[in-house]
Amino acid sequence: MRQVNNTLRRLDHVFAAVDHGSLRQAARVLRVRESCVSRNIVALEQLLDMQLFDRDVHGVRLTEAGRAWTDLVRAHYEGLQDALAGGGRGDHDAKTIKIGLCGQIGRAFVARIVDRSRSLHPDVSIAIEDVPHEQCLAAIRRRRLDIVFTHGLENGALCRSELFGHERLFVLLPGGHPLAGRPEVRWRDLADTCLLVSVGSPQDPVLLEKIAADGGPAVQICSASEATVTLKVQLGEGVTLAGEGFARTVAIDATVWKPISGQSSTSSIKAVWLESNPKRALLRLVGTARNLVTATRPGPTPVKRET
Repeated sequence: MRQVNNTLRRLDHVFAAVDHGSLRQAARVLRVRESCVSRNIVALEQLLDMQLFDRDVHGVRLTEAGRAWTDLVRAHYEGLQDALAGGGRGDHDAKTIKIGLCGQIGRAFVARIVDRSRSLHPDVSIAIEDVPHEQCLAAIRRRRLDIVFTHGLENGALCRSELFGHERLFVLLPGGHPLAGRPEVRWRDLADTCLLVSVGSPQDPVLLEKIAADGGPAVQICSASEATVTLKVQLGEGVTLAGEGFARTVAIDATVWKPISGQSSTSSIKAVWLESNPKRALLRLVGTARNLVTATRPGPTPVKRET
C-alpha cells in the first residue's frame, strides 16, 4: 500500500509541474516544499528510466518522450483520482449537458446551439460555465464538463474534436482612439500600442504570436482579470480583442468595438469532448451543431434546365 501511495504522490507532483510549468508553482499548489516536488519527479523518472522534463531557469517543460507518456497516462490518473474520491460516473445526470466556454470566441454560435437544442429536446437541461485553457482537457476527461467550445486547444488523448467554423475578430479601442472612426482596422494599424490579454484569459497563444509577428501590436499579458483589462482599455493603456458575437452584444462605456480586416482577422470555433462519453444528449447536441453549420453554408447554384 505504501508503494501505491508513493506512486500516486509522484504522479500528483508530475502533473502539477506539467500544469504550472514550474516546480515552485507546483509546490505552492500542493503546499509542499519545492525540493519535495523535485525529489518525487526524479524518483519517477528513475523508475521509468526516462527523462520527463527539461529544466532551466525559466521552469520545466516536457520532453518529447515525457509528453507522450503523460498524454497516455493522464486520463487513467484522473480517472483513478475520481474513483478514490468517490466520484464514479453514476452521479452524472444523463439529462444534463455541461458546456464549457474557453474564451470569448464562438459564443454567439454556442447560443444558437443551446437555443436550438432546448427547442428540440426540452427534457434536457444545459449548464454553461467558463473554463481556463489549461483546465479544459482535465475537465473533459474527468467528465466535469461534457463538451468545451474553444479555439486553440490541441487534441488530447481519448478526446475527439471538431472544427465548426471561424469567427471574425473585433478589437476594443478607447473611445478617443485615432482609429475609432474607421469602419474596420488592421492589426498593423495598431503596431504602436499594446494588445492587453488577461493572465487568466484563454486566448489562442498561436494567434497572439501571429498577430505580433505580422507587424501588429505587442502582446502584453496582464496580471489582472478581464474586467480590469477592459478598464485599462478605457484608460487608454492599450486594446484587447474578442469574437464578433461577443463584440456585437456587449457595449462598454468609453470604448468602441472595431472589426479586424486582413491577416489574423478570424479565429476558429472548435469543440472538444470525450470520445467515450456515453450521453446520448451530448451526441444530439453535436449533431445540432453540425446541422446549424450545414444550414448556414451557401448551397450550390441550381442548374437551369432547358425545356
